[in-house]
Amino acid sequence: MASLAELLAERGTLLIDGAMGTELFARGLTAGDPPEMWNLDHRDHVVDVHKGYIKAGSDIILTNSFGGTSFRLKLHNLQDRVVELNRAAAEVGRDAADASDRDIVVAGSMGPSGELLQPMGDMTPETAAAAFADQARGLTDGGADLLWIETMSSLEEVEAAVAGARSVCDTPIAVTLSFDTAGHTMMGVSGVAAAERLGILGLAALGANCGNNIAETEAAVLAIKQGAPTTPVISKANAGIPEFKGDKLHYTGTPEVMGAHLLRMKQAGINIIGGCCGTATQHIAYMRDVLDGATIPPDVSMPAPSPTNAEPRPERDTRRRRRRSQ
Repeated sequence: MASLAELLAERGTLLIDGAMGTELFARGLTAGDPPEMWNLDHRDHVVDVHKGYIKAGSDIILTNSFGGTSFRLKLHNLQDRVVELNRAAAEVGRDAADASDRDIVVAGSMGPSGELLQPMGDMTPETAAAAFADQARGLTDGGADLLWIETMSSLEEVEAAVAGARSVCDTPIAVTLSFDTAGHTMMGVSGVAAAERLGILGLAALGANCGNNIAETEAAVLAIKQGAPTTPVISKANAGIPEFKGDKLHYTGTPEVMGAHLLRMKQAGINIIGGCCGTATQHIAYMRDVLDGATIPPDVSMPAPSPTNAEPRPERDTRRRRRRSQ
């Protein structure tokens, strides 16, 4: 087992994995069912997803625990099994990583609660921290090397998640926010604001994932890097833009698009790069070749980002997505 810091020192730039949801749907997961139960009921399928990304070249894999807080699991009457399901998720990821002939970081995925903090909602910082503490306990018990708080919109919820995790373990923590509303998160947070407020928390890494499009994610990531220059920065953008073809959702980003994204980010000094929704093993394998210098991607131009995220906007009373559309 190697830490994130050790692998960064050894390899310089690290490749994260791609989407989990689409891979599980391809293996039979039904919409509305909790993916976290697959860590117990269909363990081999989840291991197979992890091993696929490792084979494609990922240095970091995220556990199948995105919706693993009591708030999310309550939707499936599983709120009393938080520690059990998160422990299982980390154990599955650990098994896949330990089967590799190279060091792989197992990152315990911790997605947003789906609730709003007071006064806009009913959740308090204390109840949020307690929920994330339970999830962190399970992930750490299962062998996660790193806690990966992702797809966040609210700085206050990030702070509660970090506080909850640190109340039960000393596992390093990475944080990513989703910039999907004109260069800001759905709660009005800019890349600059994220860097200023979260850059002092002693995080192992900070950055962006998911989002509205690659261009806006890149803009947010570069703002974070400028605002938190001593913190390793993460870019885990969606594979293009989602489009419906018939009744199926497809993402416009080809492996070449994601390879060009990786190259731009690497040249900008971003050293933890992967893909979020719509990113499959073929994308990651191509990105690995680009990272290793075996392939030069085409010069894929990206649309200009929406208005700059240089200044934060007031928070808005809006409900966050219940689960990533991977």
